[in-house]
Amino acid sequence: MTICKHVYYSGRVQGVGFRYTTQQVAQEYDVAGFVRNLPDGRVEVKVEGSPEQVEGVLSALAQRMSGYIEETQVVDEPPQGAKGFHVRY
Repeated sequence: MTICKHVYYSGRVQGVGFRYTTQQVAQEYDVAGFVRNLPDGRVEVKVEGSPEQVEGVLSALAQRMSGYIEETQVVDEPPQGAKGFHVRY
């Protein structure tokens, strides 16, 4: 079973290596998706894979970046068959 989580992080999440850290964490799991900065100062992450792998990425990211994240919004979406995990600019 594949799931997809579309996550928005706010706080001091730009200019602190958030995208790089997200990509590093995602490479430790069997997931696909992307991370990118948004013009409003938030960071957007979309990750899909098995429930265990997706939750692993999100919890590891929350731990590593806990000092910067003030708010997290998670939206469940249908998986779209993404391949690989990328930083989008």
